[in-house]
Amino acid sequence: MRQSRWTPSIVPADEPTVYLVADDFGRAGRAWREADLETTDIETVLRDLLAGEYSRPIKVVAFNVSERWSEDVSEDIACEIQRRCDLQLADVPSHLQEFVDRYAAQDLRQFSLRLV
Repeated sequence: MRQSRWTPSIVPADEPTVYLVADDFGRAGRAWREADLETTDIETVLRDLLAGEYSRPIKVVAFNVSERWSEDVSEDIACEIQRRCDLQLADVPSHLQEFVDRYAAQDLRQFSLRLV
């Protein structure tokens, strides 16, 4: 009898998309922030960013192991932070300003029209 070399995946079939934040700790260096499995969804990450849970975020990545993809979503996150602050008529929190300026500034520029 011929043996199969195939082994079943240990990854659950319906794995959610995970969002991780890279943070800058100054002289201590940069690192991916540790997170509980329950706190890696996009809403929790956005809420934590706005609440100041990250000191100086430098990048946000998303991945889904069951779908076999990963992506830098920093621009999307920065634009969403800016959108939420705009809806609340509030300034972007100071700890996020550099992150938003780096990733969302190009998309959020407003141009003045010359009145004729």
